[in-house]
Amino acid sequence: RQALDRYSTPMTENPKLHIPQPTARPGETPDFSYIDLSAAGAVERPPVDSAVSDIEFLATDMVRVLDDEHEAKGPWAPDLDPETLLMALETMVLTRALDDRMLRVQRQGKISFYMQALGEEAVSVGQGLAFAEEDMMFPAYRNQGLYILRGTGLVDMMCQCLSNCRDMCKGRQMPIFYQNKEKNIFSISGNLTTQYPHAVGWAMGAAIKGESHVAASWIGDGSTAEADFHHALTFAAVYNAPVVLNVTNNQWAISTFQGFAGGEKRTFASRGPGYGIPGIRVDGNDLLAAYAVTQWAVERARSGGGPTLIELVSYRAGAHSTSDDPTRYRPKDEWKDFPLGDPIERLARHLVKRGHWSEPQHEALEVKMKDKVNRAWKEACSHGTMTDPPFLDPRLMFEDVFAEMPEHLERQRDKMLSLRGDDS
Repeated sequence: RQALDRYSTPMTENPKLHIPQPTARPGETPDFSYIDLSAAGAVERPPVDSAVSDIEFLATDMVRVLDDEHEAKGPWAPDLDPETLLMALETMVLTRALDDRMLRVQRQGKISFYMQALGEEAVSVGQGLAFAEEDMMFPAYRNQGLYILRGTGLVDMMCQCLSNCRDMCKGRQMPIFYQNKEKNIFSISGNLTTQYPHAVGWAMGAAIKGESHVAASWIGDGSTAEADFHHALTFAAVYNAPVVLNVTNNQWAISTFQGFAGGEKRTFASRGPGYGIPGIRVDGNDLLAAYAVTQWAVERARSGGGPTLIELVSYRAGAHSTSDDPTRYRPKDEWKDFPLGDPIERLARHLVKRGHWSEPQHEALEVKMKDKVNRAWKEACSHGTMTDPPFLDPRLMFEDVFAEMPEHLERQRDKMLSLRGDDS
């Protein structure tokens, strides 16, 4: 009977078992008091060749540049010219316009699946500015801003979501799992965190060849619980790989609060020093801070200092994907209370403060980017949709696997063609 009583006790009442809980559920008041903030400009910027043991504070403090008055403060404030900042702002606004359009066309049944980067645009764009064209990127599925920044066309991205005859992945990837070989961006992986070891391996290869190139990869907070995260950090630390490993802590892994991945105990950046790797925690909604921290890590890697783990504190403003309903597990308007604000709004206000931007200009930019996305969508649909031709050639499924197609695949291909009445 005592055993039955013990096992009938709810797990949440068992003092030996801790089950992480978010600070607010649907219908409750949002509470972000668990996020430790540092004042803008308050965190020291150490030399890039600093010993890991001397800079562990970077993993627990938060690097911030923009203050509440939208001024750039402190030693991390980067020397970016107004033209670059305006280009970054335009890229973020374009990313959001693309996301909005593609979400709506998915709801209309014109594409099968989509994932937004809403609220996380500064991660891809701010960090992307810090890398050279030759550096290799291994993104996650909210890095569409990185693709746009590196010159991937909107039409190409839309055609991939449509799986039409111009699909860059030839119908072999889920929608939004883009790639751009010419711009050194690896294909997105749906098996979470596999891109981390890939990035480390690529960086090790670059070092072996004596190149100065750097690799970078992104995952979410939930993915840090995957074994590949630890495998990647071990190899990166042991072999001093020139790689920048990024964790976008957007507070939610699908419907699971970041505490389930260990975020309640220590910061995700704190895992770096445990491997002998610098860990830096940064305001991920501050484009200037995201750029500055990444630039520091890139310089360290390129000069032989090895890897850096960066935690970018942000918030997933939208659903995890079009298959998700976030109102079932968190307050509906929680994003409005997120203490680090909207990354686009913050950069725009900074540029207004400096006299390089205005509200009418920003409104005009939003209209311009929406028009650009609408024109791109029309062109993408001209290359085929899920229901209208031109369709992908089904023979493509047999190609790009072997250097020379084996006999059994040739038989399968020929049988398919005969059943379709296509002998060409």
